[in-house]
Amino acid sequence: MTSLSFSSLPLSPTQLGNLDSLGYKEMTEIQAQSLPLILQGRDLIAQAKTGSGKTATFGLGILHTLDPARYALQGLVICPTRELADQVAQELRRLARAEANIKILTLAGGTPIRPQVESLQYGAHIVVGTPGRLIDHLERASVDLSALRTLVLDEADRMVDMGFFDDVARIVAACPSPRQTLLFSATYPDDIRKSAARFLKNPVEIRVEAQHDASRIEQHFFEIAPDGRNAAVAQLLNHYRPVSALAFCNTKAQCRELADDLRAQGFSALALHGDLEQRERDEVLVQFANQSCSVLVATDVAARGLDIPSLGAVINVDVTRDPEVHVHRIGRTGRGQENGLALSLCAPHEMQAANLIEQYQGKPLRWSDLKRLAPTSNEPLRAPMVTMVVLGGKKEKLRPGDLLGALTGDAGLTKEQVGKINVADQMSYVALERSVAKAACAKLSNGSIKGRRFRMRLMPG
Repeated sequence: MTSLSFSSLPLSPTQLGNLDSLGYKEMTEIQAQSLPLILQGRDLIAQAKTGSGKTATFGLGILHTLDPARYALQGLVICPTRELADQVAQELRRLARAEANIKILTLAGGTPIRPQVESLQYGAHIVVGTPGRLIDHLERASVDLSALRTLVLDEADRMVDMGFFDDVARIVAACPSPRQTLLFSATYPDDIRKSAARFLKNPVEIRVEAQHDASRIEQHFFEIAPDGRNAAVAQLLNHYRPVSALAFCNTKAQCRELADDLRAQGFSALALHGDLEQRERDEVLVQFANQSCSVLVATDVAARGLDIPSLGAVINVDVTRDPEVHVHRIGRTGRGQENGLALSLCAPHEMQAANLIEQYQGKPLRWSDLKRLAPTSNEPLRAPMVTMVVLGGKKEKLRPGDLLGALTGDAGLTKEQVGKINVADQMSYVALERSVAKAACAKLSNGSIKGRRFRMRLMPG
């Protein structure tokens, strides 16, 4: 039987102590199966889904061979989206606390390239980046891969889905050999299998099922008319009233239409799809994470890489034709010890797809009658918080504590009325209790933060 204790691994006492302080008590299944092989230097293909603990898996592998005294790029992680790259870099920094002076850079689009070039000139041990921006740096010769020891391809299937395969192949071709290559993918279709043969050397293959307990997810399927989807989503929200819900659509146009329709009915709803500018996407994600948005309507590709620890419900506005995608969607609710709710709308022409899901899950689907779902409140489903945007961030030396102090001081709020605070380079986002947000924003606009006046506004919602 494989040991689940991190102490069974050849990690330094300092790193073991750091893992304990970060709350890593026992290895997840992917960690227990993969880490012994990774620490031996083996190439690896791991089929593991979001929430499986894969970031710590490859993070510990990178850090194990890294030489902190050598300011050269030794670890490279390629991710499909900027959001995932940011999340991975943040987790790697936590894992790297056990060693002094390990520099980790994020190279992704949506931000100017010049500051990234300047940071690279000072040296970095680990880079986490997206394919397009990494290609930009390779063409500028601003990134040097000659000392690379570990290459990680994270969520490889989505990089293929999003059309990044050629860019990834170019980056891999620029990496030195020998090296260790680790490939992580939620699914493992033939195109990924063929790519792996080119990118990896005698890899070990590991498959881990989604890290959620399906018995904790209450699933319901509802038969609907093809033109009744938007009305059905509103009916589900008015009956179940989840604090947060992720609604999956198959197309970008459908995302926009549904989000607009829900907002017109008074719901706090936003759309997440590939046509958004990076700043718009960032602000949508901030509002959903800080509970200023109750319903996030998204495509599968746009929602990829989202790390949402506590999600009240998943709504499948369309039935996906891929049963694995269905399981991946609903696995975002019911995480850890929480109960989850998955609600799927099915038009007559989607019955075959529903049957495939039934076969894949190995048990009958639970069909419910939409007509029997009555509203459980007369009020529209509004988010409990509203986001205030402050036109100042890290460049103005603002910190979360500065904003909290101003809000509980000049603005007269209690700590309980202030939610999540995100400080970006040029802007800060603060979640405020809906009932006090307007007055607090007005007071703080006439007051100061760290002795300075800042412009601010409330985001619609």
